[in-house]
Amino acid sequence: YLPKLGEVIVLYTETSTLSLKSASFQMQHTFLFYKDDSLLHNTTSEQNRTRYKISPARFADSGIYKCIVEANRKTKSSNDLEVRVEGLCQPKLTALKGEVTEGEVVTLRCEIPEEKPPFIFLFIKISSNQQSQEKRKQELKANFASVEFPVEERDRILRFQCIAQVNSVVGSETSEPSSMTIVTVVEPFSHPKLTSKSPWNITEGDRIDIVCTTILARPYEIEILIQKDRRILNSTQGQNSVTYSATATVEHNGNYTCKVELGRVSKTTSMNIVVAELFAKPILTPSLTDLDENKSLSLWCHINGSPKANFSIVKRPPENGILLKTSSNFTIQAQVNDTGSYVCRAEIKGIIKESNPVQITVYGESIRRFLSVVNSSTEMVLGETLLLRCQSMFGTPPINYTLFRGNRLIDTITVYNNTYAEFRDRQTKLNSLREYRCEASNRHSYANKSSYKMNITVIAPVRNISFGSLPHGEVEDGGDINFLCVVSEGSLPINFTIFKQNEQTPLFYESIMETRVLWQKKSLTKQDAGKYFCEASNRAMVTERSNLLTVKVILASWQKGFIALFVLVVIAIAAFGFWWCWRKKEKGNNEYLLFSGC
Repeated sequence: YLPKLGEVIVLYTETSTLSLKSASFQMQHTFLFYKDDSLLHNTTSEQNRTRYKISPARFADSGIYKCIVEANRKTKSSNDLEVRVEGLCQPKLTALKGEVTEGEVVTLRCEIPEEKPPFIFLFIKISSNQQSQEKRKQELKANFASVEFPVEERDRILRFQCIAQVNSVVGSETSEPSSMTIVTVVEPFSHPKLTSKSPWNITEGDRIDIVCTTILARPYEIEILIQKDRRILNSTQGQNSVTYSATATVEHNGNYTCKVELGRVSKTTSMNIVVAELFAKPILTPSLTDLDENKSLSLWCHINGSPKANFSIVKRPPENGILLKTSSNFTIQAQVNDTGSYVCRAEIKGIIKESNPVQITVYGESIRRFLSVVNSSTEMVLGETLLLRCQSMFGTPPINYTLFRGNRLIDTITVYNNTYAEFRDRQTKLNSLREYRCEASNRHSYANKSSYKMNITVIAPVRNISFGSLPHGEVEDGGDINFLCVVSEGSLPINFTIFKQNEQTPLFYESIMETRVLWQKKSLTKQDAGKYFCEASNRAMVTERSNLLTVKVILASWQKGFIALFVLVVIAIAAFGFWWCWRKKEKGNNEYLLFSGC
């Protein structure tokens, strides 16, 4: 069923009665109308038919309808009826204000009173130049929506419309555009006007007067300013004009902008100023830019075309400079502290111009060079890195420092301030003595000055320690043993120490100029049995420990003979006793036989 927007929808239902108790009995019917399973209307009647009218029809009335009839405790339901209303009401658009000022916003409200959400509202802004701008807003709970449009510069008469769109399970509909709403825009101030009161042909030294003016519609706290290349020259607030005045120089050539601002509104206008040059920038010429200390330095200043001018020569730093001489030339006997930047100033008719700076560097001779070790030690362990510093107490930077090991160049470092150069050299080869020196040079005529030589001793740590004894392993009680501790390499002297396991006090210590040591321990006893080890170290402060050596103390030869003799004597006495007992027993038996015979 497809009714049109605004038509009348009539829902009609009828039921039939199958049986009646009597002709006078009238059955009560309850009619219930549902839309999308929600109760829409109910009525009770003795008639077997009824109707429900929806007028006027709106898109919100689209849905699935059905009727349920209850009578005599029985219920029957009709078939579903799908209703889709075509079309959507025209929305109503209103503006909060009919007249606004540039920089403000226009607040709009679009609504459809007789429809139900959700909606998508489309707001359209049409400017004076027929350019359009759109904004969309979704509304899920209300039948209206509000948006804001900013008022831009040059907006004068604005036209607005809105369109509503609704989506539902039965489809979607889009309304016709609302009636046009017109909003008038008022300028808070006019477009600024920028004028120059200076002569048509401006030359350096002339007066420049630039004026910016605007017309206010009513008293506003506007800000008006004049700027050049984004640099503000002058500004004021609450006034309708501002002026910038100056004595013209070539630096005043360029584009000038006047800007008037109020809140979000900003209007600008520009003009170009051309200033003719009165005289060219002076040129400073030095006799030398890099020179030795105590040499003569001369500076000359001139202007192309040779106009008559007042000259002065200035040295920097400081920023304002130090006046050296009010003349076009200057000569001195250069010292190191004369290093700096020099400029020449020329003045004609009150116009002062400055030359490009000239950097002068006076080099003092690099003398008194020092080479030192960072950790102050002249001994290094093999494999470690040697850190050396080379420094010149005098001399103008940059200074080139070069490190040599013997006659071999290790590295060159350039230092740009009055500090030192730091060199690293890894000790990878064993050489008991290494000779280092450094050279320092700058742009002074007498360059490549060398430091005193420094000797570095390279120490090899002890390695591959071995420990043995003679005799090996077993020693007779009361006998002597010789311990031998040997290292395969290591710088001399070497410190040898012999310990017995689990004892803190060493048995032997000696520092010798050899890679081995022999120590004899005399008159060993049973208490001397155990495990022994050796430790070796030198100035590398690395201690090597040997393997454990087991020493057993056994009986001496005479002790073994004495024990054997004692055992033999005991055996002999036992044998004699046995023999004597046996003889005595034999003698007793013979006497018994003799008496028996008698």
